[in-house]
Amino acid sequence: MRRSRVLLIEDDRSIAELQKDYLEINQIEAEIARDGLEGVHRALNEPFDLIVIDIMLPSLDGFEVCRRIREKKNIPLMIVSARKEDIDKIRGLGLGADDYMTKPFSPSELVARVQAHIKRYHMLTGMDQKQDVLEINGVVVDKAARKAFILGKEMTFPTKELDLLIFFMEHPNRVWTKEQLFRQVWEMDDLEGDVFTVVVHVGRIREKLKKGKLSELPIETIWGSGYRFNT
Repeated sequence: MRRSRVLLIEDDRSIAELQKDYLEINQIEAEIARDGLEGVHRALNEPFDLIVIDIMLPSLDGFEVCRRIREKKNIPLMIVSARKEDIDKIRGLGLGADDYMTKPFSPSELVARVQAHIKRYHMLTGMDQKQDVLEINGVVVDKAARKAFILGKEMTFPTKELDLLIFFMEHPNRVWTKEQLFRQVWEMDDLEGDVFTVVVHVGRIREKLKKGKLSELPIETIWGSGYRFNT
C-alpha cells in the first residue's frame, strides 16, 4: 500500500523543508508548493491525503487557497499561520479547513495532527481497509484476481513469484534477508541451501519487471544484507 502523501503550501523554504523532513521521517511522503496558485493547481490535479496551507502566500492567500480546494475536493485541509486572532481561525474553519495551527509549533505536533487527520480520512473513506490492489511505481497487483500488471500490461507470475512480489509491495523500503523472505513467503524455516530459492525467484521477478520496460527496477540488492523494494 502506498505511503500517505501530503502537500505543503508554504513559501518559507526553511519551514517547508523542516516540515517535509519530519513528515518523511514518519513515513509520510511530502511535496512542497511555494505559492498559492501552484498549491491550488497541484492540490486539484494530484493525489494527496492531506494539504497543509500557510495563510501568507504569494499570488493567493491561504484563505482563498482553502476555499478553492474545498470547492472541488473533500480531503483534509490544515491551515498554519502566525496569526492568532480568533477571527482568522473562525474564517479558516468556516472556509472548510479541518484544523488551524498557530506558529510557532513543534514539528512533532504537526506530524501528530497530520497522522490523526489522515487516519480519520482513511477510515471515513474506507481506505484503511486492507487493499486488494497494490500499486507502486507502475507495478500493480490485484491480489484477489491474482493478476499483475507492469505499466498497464498484464504479466504472468507463477504462484510463489507473485507471493514474493506481493510481500515486497506490502512491505516497501525495508531490507529483508533471504532467510526472512524464505520464512515469510514460503512459511518454512530456512534449511541449508533453501535460501537459493529466494535468489532464483527474485531474479525471475526482476526479469519480468525489466521486460515490462520499467525505467528503474524497484527490487534492489543490498549487498551483505538482502533485498529492498523501493518506492
